[in-house]
Amino acid sequence: MPTGVALQDPREQLFNAAERILLRDGAGALTSRAVTTEAGCAKGVLHRHFTDFDDFLAGLVLDRIGRLDAQAAALREAAGTGTVADRLADALTELFGPVAIAVVGLVISRDALRTRLRRTTPRGLPLLTEATAMIVTYLGAERDLGRIAADADIDALAPTLIGAGHLLFAGQDGAPLKAEDVRRTVTTVIAGVVREAPKTST
Repeated sequence: MPTGVALQDPREQLFNAAERILLRDGAGALTSRAVTTEAGCAKGVLHRHFTDFDDFLAGLVLDRIGRLDAQAAALREAAGTGTVADRLADALTELFGPVAIAVVGLVISRDALRTRLRRTTPRGLPLLTEATAMIVTYLGAERDLGRIAADADIDALAPTLIGAGHLLFAGQDGAPLKAEDVRRTVTTVIAGVVREAPKTST
């Protein structure tokens, strides 16, 4: 018979605590003491896993970026199904959840954190840059399938979609965003490049 339960991974426990603080109190309330208190562990636990608090925050952002891999793979595999507008609207809705919005705000507010993240995201804003790459890949797949115009500038479309999506979701102040508002924005951005899927020969 087992005599106990496995402890949660300390890094994950600390990241989850930081996310709760971000959502509840904002980036200004995020300190090492607040995180360890929220996680219910000794302050030394954080420093056993991270060199300093900025290293911890960088790990938090990188953890969020890492979670994009599964979404990016699913979106890429969905190319050619549904409508392009619906796929993009769903992707933006999944991407810009409350935690992601809070993490982007954290990155914007802390210069030292942005500097540290330049090691992995040399240009642009961490998380948004990787999200843009996800949309570029999807649009490229749809362009290959003929559902996006062959001359579409997907390197310009993708950041436009990410920027518009971030503005939509970040401006809600907790109010739910209507799905039709997201889809309308997406449809407007891609209106000039969406094409009917080419007919197959019989």
